[in-house]
Amino acid sequence: MRCEVLAVGTELLLGQVVDTNSAWIGEQLAAAGIDSHHQTKVGDNQARIVACIRAALARSDAVVCCGGLGPTKDDITREAIAEVLGVPLELDEEVAVRIEEMFSSRGRTMPVNNMRQAEVPKGAAVIPQVAGTAPGLICRLGDRSIYAVPGVPHEMREMVARAVIPDLVAQSGQAATIFSRTLRTWGLAESALDELLGPHMAELDRAHADGQPAPTIAFLASGIEGIKVRITAKAPTQDEAESLVAKVEAEVRALLGPAIFGADEVNMEAAVGALLASRGLSLGVAESLTGGLVGSRLTVVPGASEWFRGSLVVYASAAKRSLLGVSEGPVVREPAAIQMAVGAARVLDADVGLALTGVAGPSEQDGEPIGTVWVGLAGDAIGGPSAHRFSIGSRGSREQVRQIATISALDLLRRRLLGD
Repeated sequence: MRCEVLAVGTELLLGQVVDTNSAWIGEQLAAAGIDSHHQTKVGDNQARIVACIRAALARSDAVVCCGGLGPTKDDITREAIAEVLGVPLELDEEVAVRIEEMFSSRGRTMPVNNMRQAEVPKGAAVIPQVAGTAPGLICRLGDRSIYAVPGVPHEMREMVARAVIPDLVAQSGQAATIFSRTLRTWGLAESALDELLGPHMAELDRAHADGQPAPTIAFLASGIEGIKVRITAKAPTQDEAESLVAKVEAEVRALLGPAIFGADEVNMEAAVGALLASRGLSLGVAESLTGGLVGSRLTVVPGASEWFRGSLVVYASAAKRSLLGVSEGPVVREPAAIQMAVGAARVLDADVGLALTGVAGPSEQDGEPIGTVWVGLAGDAIGGPSAHRFSIGSRGSREQVRQIATISALDLLRRRLLGD
């Protein structure tokens, strides 16, 4: 069973509204074992909506149209579906009564144009509305299905879960699920990941082509969050799909080693926090060029107060010296980074000190080019004080330099905690 998603609304094309609905519907389709190979956005134009629905039905078994079921003149998904089906719109008396009752129960008078929402293509099955005034639709065109749900997220989710997914599963005639595990990496370029995992991916592709239940591997470049490696399997049951993914996950972890810092929703700061908590260690941070970004990310982690002592933003050189004991001289250097880390651990009474100093731009500092970052680490628990220099490069903005410096520093700390 293949199902596409068609998001309707000019506001989506103009960037005025971010289309989170399609992503959520895609997740639900995958969980139900329904393949979804296309997602499309289209504006409020009947001819274009009709063309998109027809294109979807030409290559898939079903399409879920999201949006365009409201009461105004630009809500024309119903009209477009009726045109595709070759039938007129008819007033559904039950839907009309339900809409009127919704307004009267709230002590409001129903605007006349809300009756448009009670018009449905002839022969369509109505998905009764629960949260809003717009009913959903289930329409058949031969062996193909067209579903229409509101664009309001909470109304859409309720209808998809209650009616659309069960109907799709029933139409497919077979139970299946699609399960994915996303491994998060930092420090390896996408080309390097492809080189390391390429042979394994080719082997899985051959097995899949032979009809064997083999997972697939894909890369998702995620900017300052690194590169994600997604492993996906389809199987009759959730347990079988998870088992297939687990086997490949173990093989990928063996190939990539400590480049993997987390899985699924575990980001870098959560991974660092878990390591500190498991070892009973506390962390103190001193930040210069990042200006508090490290501390900000760490405090988002639930339970951070158990292991995070705080972050000192020592932007000026004088602050580094007076608060942390940094000696006279250039501050974008190895000695300054180490002294900042030692000072952070001392002042904040922490087991581990982490410090960042560098050049975010717009000009050089201490003879160092833009993008230069020194990360200092201190604490007996991680083998004593050390410093690491890396260059982000000068082509990025100040914000990019600061963001990449933040996650890179946390990654260095993570690796030290692992003994890497």
